[in-house]
Amino acid sequence: MNRFSYIRAEDMTSALREIASAPGARFIAGGTNLIDLMKENVEKPGRLIDITRLALRRIQSLADGGLRIGALATNSGVAYDQEVERRYPLLAQAILAGASAQLRNMATVGGNLMQRTRCSYFYDTATPCNKREPGTRCSAREGFNRGHAILGTSAQCIAVHPSDMCVALLALDAVVRVSGPDGERTIPMAEFHRLPGDTPHTDTNLGAAELITAIDLPAEGFPRHFAYLKVRDRASYAFALVSVAAALDIEQGTIGRARIALGGVAHKPWRDPQAEALLQGRSATAESFAQAAEVVLRGAQGFEHNRFKIELAKHAVVRALSRAATREGAA
Repeated sequence: MNRFSYIRAEDMTSALREIASAPGARFIAGGTNLIDLMKENVEKPGRLIDITRLALRRIQSLADGGLRIGALATNSGVAYDQEVERRYPLLAQAILAGASAQLRNMATVGGNLMQRTRCSYFYDTATPCNKREPGTRCSAREGFNRGHAILGTSAQCIAVHPSDMCVALLALDAVVRVSGPDGERTIPMAEFHRLPGDTPHTDTNLGAAELITAIDLPAEGFPRHFAYLKVRDRASYAFALVSVAAALDIEQGTIGRARIALGGVAHKPWRDPQAEALLQGRSATAESFAQAAEVVLRGAQGFEHNRFKIELAKHAVVRALSRAATREGAA
């Protein structure tokens, strides 16, 4: 691990001042991903700015019926919050599918948004990786790519985004609130993470001197018909080969609104509005769900070791939607 300086910010003003005055500095809270990357010499910040004393842990109801989750709320704190469990059970279920209990107790909501890919070539500094070192190459394209992306890939990168929480946040139309040198702004979850294109080293649309302060959830949380399905190599503490966050409004067997978001298949959580629109007004049947799955995966491209994920993802979409349709949660 390289040498670095450390400072603890006492408030938002000092945190933003410190990050703006030290190019290459990084915010740190739970540190469950950043410290690992520093140990592997993938991340080499010259300064760490500890933000754990900032007042960003609160989970509070909003006047519009939504819910605001502070960026420093822990994953466990969110998953077991009574309002989240009652109004946004899809989010609680997705969070509890990720990591381990110990990690969830340390990891924060803001950090979860910023976690980086677990591509083994990204972590291995002895191999080329455009994401870690732009202009080298993507070793995964010709290497062992069993867990890699099948949607939204580029010639530069086929890494996947690892978060479970972010898949549910995308399905729920969450909004990311940030503060920076130009004040506060919001970023829709669908626009927060990026596809690799020619700049795979840039994961998000967050500015270099901006800090995530909260996540806003809309009033509608799909508490009755939802499912988070995670397909992985072992039952716990494993990243998704494919995951699906499914949420439905169903009245007398007919689908109103539908949400389908996938994890483990792209450089960002993946959502297809056309597949969701296809389900609107249709019967909640396996046939309808299978047609939606075909739309979601229509542009998928497999590589030598991960072509199986295309069919796996189709089946996972159908299974998640079927579980959501037959579940009768709290009204």
